[in-house]
Amino acid sequence: MKLSFPVKTGSPRPFGATIVPGGVNFAIFSRNASCMHLCIFEQPGDGKAAFEISVCPTKHRTGDIWHIELVGLAAGALYAWRADGPFLPLEGHRFNRYKILIDPYAKAITGDFIWEVDAALGYVRGHPDSDLSFCETDDAAFMPKCIVIDDEDFDWQGDRPLNLPLRHAVLYEAHVRGLSAHPSSGAAHPGTYQGVIEMIPHLKELGITSLELLPVHEFDFFENKRQDPETGERLKQYWGYSTLAFFAPKGSYAATGARGQQVTEFKTMVRELHKQGIEVILDVVFNHTGEGNELGPTCSFRGLDNVIWYILDEKKRFYKNFSGCGNTLNCNHPVVRNFILDCLHYWVVDMHVDGFRFDLGSILGRDQRGLMLENPPVIEQIAEDPILRHTKIIAEAWDAGGAYQVGWFPGGRWAEWNDRFRDDVRRFWRGDDHQVGAFSTRLTGSSDLYLRDGRKPFHSINYITSHDGFTLWDLVSYNNKHNEANGETNQDGHPSNFSFNFGVEGPTDNLLVQWIRLRQSKNCLATLLLALGTPMMTAGDELGRTQNGNNNAWCQDNAISWIDYSLKQKQAGLFRFTRLLIEFRKSHTAFRRPDFFTGKGRSYNSKPDISWFDAFGKIPDWSKLERQLAARIDGSRADVAADRDDNDFYVMFNASIDAAPFCLASAAAGKKWFRVIDTGRDAPADFLEAGHEAALPSQGEYIVGPRSLVLLISKD
Repeated sequence: MKLSFPVKTGSPRPFGATIVPGGVNFAIFSRNASCMHLCIFEQPGDGKAAFEISVCPTKHRTGDIWHIELVGLAAGALYAWRADGPFLPLEGHRFNRYKILIDPYAKAITGDFIWEVDAALGYVRGHPDSDLSFCETDDAAFMPKCIVIDDEDFDWQGDRPLNLPLRHAVLYEAHVRGLSAHPSSGAAHPGTYQGVIEMIPHLKELGITSLELLPVHEFDFFENKRQDPETGERLKQYWGYSTLAFFAPKGSYAATGARGQQVTEFKTMVRELHKQGIEVILDVVFNHTGEGNELGPTCSFRGLDNVIWYILDEKKRFYKNFSGCGNTLNCNHPVVRNFILDCLHYWVVDMHVDGFRFDLGSILGRDQRGLMLENPPVIEQIAEDPILRHTKIIAEAWDAGGAYQVGWFPGGRWAEWNDRFRDDVRRFWRGDDHQVGAFSTRLTGSSDLYLRDGRKPFHSINYITSHDGFTLWDLVSYNNKHNEANGETNQDGHPSNFSFNFGVEGPTDNLLVQWIRLRQSKNCLATLLLALGTPMMTAGDELGRTQNGNNNAWCQDNAISWIDYSLKQKQAGLFRFTRLLIEFRKSHTAFRRPDFFTGKGRSYNSKPDISWFDAFGKIPDWSKLERQLAARIDGSRADVAADRDDNDFYVMFNASIDAAPFCLASAAAGKKWFRVIDTGRDAPADFLEAGHEAALPSQGEYIVGPRSLVLLISKD
């Protein structure tokens, strides 16, 4: 059925589809298009528009913005754009009016991407001229459609972003589907935003403060064409690092449908997490889009203004690939820069999220030629933006083009994923030589990285595992990666993991090996939660989750990636240990101090804020092949803003294969040392709860078991 709408000139702002009195205003950017066409559809799979209008440049164009208002159109309507313009790939232009295009500002998408068909491409597949050829096949039937959303139609019940100070945060990196998709979750709506809500009791029991979600922005779940070589199962784009609509929450994560309900369900998820004191941090992928290289589909940015949105090489035909995914967004072009800021504003103001983790964040520092900028405008704007002033901003401070900026990421407000912490802690607990110096630096907030530009310990996002790599249990169970199920003959994934299997590769019935693996898992978790900096753990590590040695599970939407909650009973001791660690960290400011240690006392007669010892109670010889280290942490005025002093602590690390007697530094006058943690003991003796700490039989010595961590607390 053909539709008809009265037309008004419309407004160039805001971008996207906006409900106005009596209709909907549409505004979209294109500098080099000769004409834009707005299409209205009735159903997601329609191959022809029910209404299509050419947007007249003399009446409906202000500068580079095309705009029009359709009277009588309402929320829920489906739309897309077509763009006329030059198809001159050698000059960077790839306009093709036969391709419908997603609005970059679309707030919801419905329908699936069907890219196996040739119609999705702007060129003719198999043509001798390859991407220089021009495809005249219409792709409307194979492309998803944008949805007009009413942003005011939601009851937030007074909710606002929580703005928890970063130094008090415990981050938990998770996947929306992975949190509840496994049958053991018992979720009524597995793998959805509602499923996340159903998992809140687990998150609350664990004690984390901030849920860091892998990408939730619309992407093609079926982008991956490979199959599992053993099962023949079609693999997926599971992680979601292939964004196609940066304002739109993923429709397939909605339990009630994808005709706009995904926006309501996402908001509901955020609101309910906030009610329980849990923040929401989103992984955002502004380094590239899902359109790929010159052989990829034309579904949005490429067809709207290729030379503006992407960093092209000198010949303009090809894309510079600093992302490793085929293209690179032109982040410091003023138009793209404003788009990024608008997008972040939307997720904070309209969706109430608390922060962002910027995937391959160093790409934000590249200019329009791909060169690194000393003071990148977009990075500074994000850091200084008044709307984002209290929003957490976290950089993955490297990219696939060789940029590595850990400790050097521009802008003093940015926190960073600290991969140096990950690697140094892994190597220490594996028992590598010459690690105590680096290990001590990571324990104390990585001052070598963050002190020089005035940043604080909490700017270091400490982690030992993440979505990208081994799980914690696999880290102590495999010497090598086992990614055969990814369909790339185990060639994918990073080969250097600093892991150790303790004698058996993978699962084993050997109880001694199982016990060592459990102890090593506790050592890593205790190091993470006791170190200065902001800890981030990976979902499921508290349960001993395994990916069967797969360290690159980006394509595994199955039990490899999902959290198996039946492990909560099998690994009850590990879960208890992790829960108590988080609770302990929250209770003691000595492990959340706002400033770096100085090695000095606060007054003439006071003890240093931290003192280092070897196992003999002497100053360590950092050059030796030591695998033992101890530290005395002074809790007095650990946080000058706190209303009381914290306890003093003595922590001992033994990464050797033998037990070692440690000489203890004396406790403060009138105090004694009591045991809190000993990872060499079985639960519940491995972690004694507050008020039940064990008095030591000797205040002068403590025997620390092989590959063990011990924490003592000073008390009356």
